[in-house]
Amino acid sequence: MATTRYESSVTAISWIPSEAIEGASKVPFEVGITHYDEPPPERIEDLGELRSTDRFREANELRAFIEVEDGRIVDHGHLGQGHIGATTVRIGPAAIRFPAVQLPDIRPDPEAGESSVRFVQTVGGRMGLPTPRPVPRKPFVQFWPSIAWTTLALTVNADGSSHHELVGASPFPRHWIYDHDGRLVEKSGVVDFKKWFNDSFGEHTPWGAYDSPAVVAGVESALERQLSTSIMGGAKPKISTLSEGDTLVTQGEAGSAIYLILDGMFLVEVDGKEVAEIGPGAVVGERAAVEGGTRTATLRATTRARVAEVAPDQLDRAALGTLATTRRREGQAAVES
Repeated sequence: MATTRYESSVTAISWIPSEAIEGASKVPFEVGITHYDEPPPERIEDLGELRSTDRFREANELRAFIEVEDGRIVDHGHLGQGHIGATTVRIGPAAIRFPAVQLPDIRPDPEAGESSVRFVQTVGGRMGLPTPRPVPRKPFVQFWPSIAWTTLALTVNADGSSHHELVGASPFPRHWIYDHDGRLVEKSGVVDFKKWFNDSFGEHTPWGAYDSPAVVAGVESALERQLSTSIMGGAKPKISTLSEGDTLVTQGEAGSAIYLILDGMFLVEVDGKEVAEIGPGAVVGERAAVEGGTRTATLRATTRARVAEVAPDQLDRAALGTLATTRRREGQAAVES
């Protein structure tokens, strides 16, 4: 009987987005000693090159195979691993790379049945640049970085199909998820530097006794990604923080500002009906900007959130018009359904 081998994968890339650091820890980023990260690419072509060029802090590459005979799975195994990056620190003209410390990859025994196998892998470590942490004993300050991680699951079926999950992740930094073909398909919806800084070490990690659940958001459009680059790359935008339950804009009110969601999740409500949920990377407010200055939907934060605000005249008018047309069609379809 012939044996058929199927392989699949899912990869998480963890990186530090602009404006994600809070408190005194952001000073080295603001003065240029170290850096926020450029957003990873929309498709992974060469994970090794991304690591060597300092494009991520860590990557969880979960790869696995199954072998099938007569419709039954007869063998299976892990093929992937974790990858830890390094932090580049600039002191004057010199650039020094601080390697991170990778913790052992965690791989529970796969959950194997006759028709599918579920693989789980946790990857993480300590970031390359320690930050000062107050402790309630001498010397009262400890230079020991918190731990960042992701936990992925991949189920491979006997027919060769597969699906993945972001089971858990550290509250910081941002985690982007790529499918078997290397395409960006999901991202973590919330970054909480303060919670990560204060809690994510020792027992409060998968290497202790705890894994933090992750909020997952969809991927923004290519047009939104183009506009977000203009928003963050031009004149410094106004950054605002919202608490869970706060309203960003209200349907029927006047307004023309454009917002880029940097972090957090929002419900979109039209005529009191929930029609969508959006997260980091989404650009909103474009319809009011190009259609008369009246908000066409209410956006309510379902988590703590941060947004960047700019005036519409700072962005390409044609791009805003195209986004508004697309959203009008999507909004109508959502309301009708």
